[in-house]
Amino acid sequence: MGRAKLQMKKIESTIKRQVTFSKRRNGLIKKAYEISVLCDVDVLLIMFSPSDKLSWFSGNKKRVEDILARFVSLPEHDRGR
Repeated sequence: MGRAKLQMKKIESTIKRQVTFSKRRNGLIKKAYEISVLCDVDVLLIMFSPSDKLSWFSGNKKRVEDILARFVSLPEHDRGR
C-alpha cells in the first residue's frame, strides 16, 4: 500500500505545522547535500521556520557569503530561473 496523497494547503495547527517543518527541513537539507555532492554544484539553502528561526545549508564547504555574492552578481533576469 502506498501513502495517501497529501493535499497542499497550509496546516492550521501551529504545533503540527512546526513538527512538519522540522521533519521536512531535515529531508530537504539531505537532498541539498546529495545534489551538491553528486553533481558538484554550489547549493545554498536558507529557511526560516514558522517561529522565525533560521536554518541553512551550504554545500561543498563554500562560504555562504561567496555563494550569495555570485547570486547577487547575476543579472536580474537570470536570478529567477
